[in-house]
Amino acid sequence: MTHQEISHHRLVSQKLYKTCSDSPQDIVKHLGAVQAQDYAMAKWAIGSRCGATEKEIEEAINAAKIIRTHILRPTWHFIAAEDIYWMLDISGPQIKRIILAETRKYGCDEKEFDKINSSIEKILAGNNNLTREEIIHELNIKKFSYDYNLSPVLIMMYAELEGLVCNGKMKGKKMTYALLEERLPKPQSKLTKEEGLAKLAKRYFESHGPATVGDFSWWSGFSMTSCKTAINSIKSELNSAVIEEQMYWFGTDYYKESSFRESVHFLPAFDEILISYKTREASILAEHQPKAFTKNGIFKPVILENGKVIGTWKRTLKKDHVKIETDFFNETKSHQKVVIFEGIKPFENYMEAKIIIE
Repeated sequence: MTHQEISHHRLVSQKLYKTCSDSPQDIVKHLGAVQAQDYAMAKWAIGSRCGATEKEIEEAINAAKIIRTHILRPTWHFIAAEDIYWMLDISGPQIKRIILAETRKYGCDEKEFDKINSSIEKILAGNNNLTREEIIHELNIKKFSYDYNLSPVLIMMYAELEGLVCNGKMKGKKMTYALLEERLPKPQSKLTKEEGLAKLAKRYFESHGPATVGDFSWWSGFSMTSCKTAINSIKSELNSAVIEEQMYWFGTDYYKESSFRESVHFLPAFDEILISYKTREASILAEHQPKAFTKNGIFKPVILENGKVIGTWKRTLKKDHVKIETDFFNETKSHQKVVIFEGIKPFENYMEAKIIIE
């Protein structure tokens, strides 16, 4: 298997090769977790894989079929409702330790967070949906040292990792928080950490493979040792191949045809096709990487041709249309652009608005 074949197989495993009839929540469940700090673009990450409109995806989020919360590494992610509790069980403790290692220096320990969470629970009880600013306004948070105010971001992130809160219904363009158990009852049974990590590994390699243990470690936030243990527990359920002295893992239900059809995708910023791998040479040449993402982790929307990133794009919402601007890495002739721009049609359907390319 070559790098070109890796990129082709990833198109299939990530459900980009063919638009499917899956629901938005089915897409999120398949991928395990979809990075979602750029809320508008993250919705398109779902829509680009299933044909749902932005409105339909928003409805699934407001109905708590898809949860947006901090998890894995941590950053914002979309998680399928049925996966949120077991993922929090395995991922939450290690991220809380990272937060506490910083805040203890200033006098804010686990007991202090427990007090804050108790107040948040009272504020949100009864299916209240409030913005972060509204919640912080209600809290009487003391200074923990002469030079340290506890960040509202950390306050709400810790509450998320405790399984106390998650996203509520959107309030205009603002995200709200709600009590997780009021949106989704807790399941009766729990997975052990080993069972949960094995389940996460299987989900990752089936939806993102071919990928390496280093890729999985980067995506999940777990140590290489923990990830190797998880893979060893499920390797009989996966396929593997050694490529350039690296072991790649992928699902057993992978695409077996030797040739792939031509394809173009206009993918969102922070899309899983790039961000979910530690190394990305299979999808984008090293010389082009600085044009697609920065060293501090800001990813641009990308244009993908036959599994390879060939440029970036951006959208601007206008009163009666959506303006699209493109920036190709190499000189691209007009007749080539005509073919490439056909790939914007799914985004036009998703937005339910006229697209004008400039």
